[in-house]
Amino acid sequence: MTGGAARRALRGLYAITPDADDTEGLLSRVAAAIAGGARFIQYRNKTAGPALHLEQARALQSLCAGRGATLIINDHVDIALAVNAEGVHLGAEDGSLVRAREILGPEKLIGVSCYNRLELAHAAQTNGVDYVAFGSFFPSRVKPGAVQASVALLETAKRELDVPVAAIGGITLEHAPQLIASGADLLAVITAVFDAGDVTQAARRFSDLFESRS
Repeated sequence: MTGGAARRALRGLYAITPDADDTEGLLSRVAAAIAGGARFIQYRNKTAGPALHLEQARALQSLCAGRGATLIINDHVDIALAVNAEGVHLGAEDGSLVRAREILGPEKLIGVSCYNRLELAHAAQTNGVDYVAFGSFFPSRVKPGAVQASVALLETAKRELDVPVAAIGGITLEHAPQLIASGADLLAVITAVFDAGDVTQAARRFSDLFESRS
């Protein structure tokens, strides 16, 4: 999916990879998530060194390109550029959105974490972001100390912003319908997809929630 097409279609399950040293195992799980309907994949690996990071990003880009999914790289603009990923996701300490746009160009996707701060989302929208992410909405095993965001914030963001909104943080199938009903265009999920006994089935259950509201 090209950057322009992906931007128009920013809705659905946004599967974020778990930390993994086993590249083949990671690719297998991501392929299973895509088979279950995950249209967007974010490569996030906080434990990999530079060589493994590049290796996995390149392999994931090839996988996603071949299966019609969109790959976003967490944090690393340089790696997104090196592997020709569809974009990058930036946190508060991951560099300038404006600089990332200068490096990647107008066609790539850029998303930013806004945590529980609506003002960050407004500023990002002014600077040309493609989507914003709020959270953590629920306690997360991946980021147990993350700031908490409210569903009310999600509803306000959806009213005030003109860019797609992603929800992240401890999201399960139990929580997901409430977040979608409150305005989440994307559900960013790690554990409930990739730790499932059947990754494809887990991804399909999340994806079907969006289909039922289309």
